[in-house]
Amino acid sequence: MAGLFEDATVLITGAAGGFGSAAARRYAQEGARLVLSDRDADALEAVGLEIAEERGSEIATLTGDISDEELSEKLVALAVDRFGRLDVAVNNAGIAQDAFGRLPKTQSEEARRIVDVNLMGMFFALKHQLPVMERQFRAGGAGGAIVNVASVAGVTGASGLSVYSAAKHGVVGLTRSTAQEYARLGVRINAVCPSFARTPMATDMLNVEVRGRVVTEDQMVQGIPMGRLAEIEEVIEAFIFASSPTNSFMTGQTLHVDGGLTAY
Repeated sequence: MAGLFEDATVLITGAAGGFGSAAARRYAQEGARLVLSDRDADALEAVGLEIAEERGSEIATLTGDISDEELSEKLVALAVDRFGRLDVAVNNAGIAQDAFGRLPKTQSEEARRIVDVNLMGMFFALKHQLPVMERQFRAGGAGGAIVNVASVAGVTGASGLSVYSAAKHGVVGLTRSTAQEYARLGVRINAVCPSFARTPMATDMLNVEVRGRVVTEDQMVQGIPMGRLAEIEEVIEAFIFASSPTNSFMTGQTLHVDGGLTAY
C-alpha cells in the first residue's frame, strides 16, 4: 500500500536533531523524497545515510545555518532541481536559551542569536518556500503544506525563557498571518507547539542550577497535567497530521502537543 506521502518532496530543517531526524524517518516511512538540512554536517550525513540504507529513500542534503537567508533559498532550489517540486516543508531548526533565568540575566548576544535563528530563520524559510508552492498551485492545482515548529512557549508566557518565548510567539504570528495570505493560493501553514519533549534541547536543561536549585525532570513537568515529558514520536505525529494531504481544510492553527498544559 502506498504511503501517505508517496513520491512527495519533503524539506526538513534541523534534520539531525531530535525532532528533525525522527521526522525524516517518519516521512521516509510514508514514501517521501527528502531534502534535509542541519548545521551539523557529520550528523546530517549520518541521518541521511541511515535513512537511505533502511528505506532506499531518495535524499538530498545541504549543510547550513538557518539564520543565513541563502540557505533557505538554496534548499528550495535543491528540492525543485532534484525532485521537481516542493510538497511539504517542516521548518524545525531552532535553538534554546542556554539556561533558565529572568530577562536581565540573558546576554544581549544570546538574545540576538535566538531571534536570528528561531524567528528570522522562519521568516527566511517561508519567504522562499511560499512562492514555489504558489506557482505549483497555479500550474497544476496542488500547492503544498508547511509545518512550523513553534512551542507551547509561543502561545503562553514562559518564565525564565522570555527571549525564546518571544521568538516562538513570532513564529505563531508568522504562521497565522501567512496562512491567511495563502489560504486561496493552495498552501496550508500550521504550527506545532510542543511542551518539553525528550529531546537534547530539553534534557540539556536538566541538572542545571537555576536560582540556587538544580532543575530536575520532575520540576520540568510539574505544570503538565500528564506529569511527563512528551516522547519525540508523539510530537512527530502532529507534524504528519498537520501536513497530511487528507487534512486539507486546516490552516493557520497551533497544535498544542503539551500533555494538557494549555487546557486551563
